[in-house]
Amino acid sequence: MVVFDSSVLLLVLYPAARPPNDPDTGQPLEKAAERIEYLIEKLTIDKEQILVPTPVLSEVLVHAGDALQPYLNKLDRQAAFKIVPFDRKAAIEAALSTKDAIQRGGKGVDAANPGATGTKIKFDRQIVAIARAQGAHTVYSDDADIHNYATYAGLKAKRLVDLDMPP
Repeated sequence: MVVFDSSVLLLVLYPAARPPNDPDTGQPLEKAAERIEYLIEKLTIDKEQILVPTPVLSEVLVHAGDALQPYLNKLDRQAAFKIVPFDRKAAIEAALSTKDAIQRGGKGVDAANPGATGTKIKFDRQIVAIARAQGAHTVYSDDADIHNYATYAGLKAKRLVDLDMPP
């Protein structure tokens, strides 16, 4: 199982969205939506489930406007996608992760962005907690904070630039 964060899910649902910048060039990442589409094809062949945590879904739908229902329909039509909640098991994971961070230096100790708000830290930890609670092995995200939290939690973290280009 793998998890898609909002930075990835948005490009699944709206391929024309602005992609993240390529760290090598500083320019928008070439063929970002196509890379994700190719990843989905490979994951589907490998029978990997793609998890969409409800906090991620909420974040993407906030600005969906009239596209809200088409976005939900697109996810529902693809068997590889599964929307997963922040449930009891995930709440325990998030609590343990936050407690560990506080003991090591504060809630934001692992944040890539030292100015991250408490709300962002909680939201990002919830996404990673859902991934762990569901048994995911990889989180796909271009959010540096989520990348750090996932790595610290023992999950693989991949950015869009890490994805293979489609043939």
